[in-house]
Amino acid sequence: MAVDNMQMNNSRKPTLYYVYDPMCSWCWGYAPTWNKLRAALRESGISVEYRLGGLAPDSDLPMPDEMKAFLEQTWHKIAVELGTEFNFDFWRQCQPRRSTYPACRAALIAREQGLEQAMLDGIQQAYYLKAMNPSDLTTLISIAASINLDIDPKEFALQLSSEAINHDLMTEIHQVRALPIQGFPSLVLEHNGSLSPIPLDYLDYQTSYRHLINIR
Repeated sequence: MAVDNMQMNNSRKPTLYYVYDPMCSWCWGYAPTWNKLRAALRESGISVEYRLGGLAPDSDLPMPDEMKAFLEQTWHKIAVELGTEFNFDFWRQCQPRRSTYPACRAALIAREQGLEQAMLDGIQQAYYLKAMNPSDLTTLISIAASINLDIDPKEFALQLSSEAINHDLMTEIHQVRALPIQGFPSLVLEHNGSLSPIPLDYLDYQTSYRHLINIR
C-alpha cells in the first residue's frame, strides 16, 4: 500500500490536507464543522486529502490513572466548550490503552477503498458514543464491517498487523511532522508550490472557508 506523495507540485490544483488522528478528542469535537467545510469545498476547485498524525504508538499496557483522568477531563472540556456529545461510560466499561496507531492503520486500509472518512466516522462514533475501544482489534473489525469495507475480517486483521501498512503509517507520520502544524486537528493548504497553515475555528467552518477561497 503506497502512501500518497506529498511532494509539492506546482501543476496540481490546490490541495487541503486535513491532519488528524482517529482517536483525537478535539478532532471529534471538530467533526461537525469539518463536515460543513468539506461540503462547502466540493465546487471550489480545492481537493481534500487526509493525513494521519499518529498520537500514540502501539501499547498493550493499561492507561495510567493520571492519563485517564486527564483525558476524561478533556472530554468534559470539549463538551462544555463545543457542545460535543460523549459517552463517559467508556472510562468505566473499557480498559483504555494509550494506543492510537491501530486505528490509524485501519484508516489507511480504508483509504485504499475511498472509505477513510467513513472509517474515521465509525471509529469516532464507536469510541465517543458507544463506549467501544478502537485500540482493540475486535472493535476495528466491527467498524470495518459496518462501513462495508471490501475485505475479509481475517485479511483485515492481517493487514492491520502487517509490516507494509505499518511502514506506510510511519512514512506518513514522518511527512506530517514536516508540515506547518501545531497539533490535531490541523488544516494545511498546498498551493503554487507552498504549504500554508489554514486558520481553524471549531464552531464556524466559514473561518477556514473564507481563508481558502481568498488564497486559492
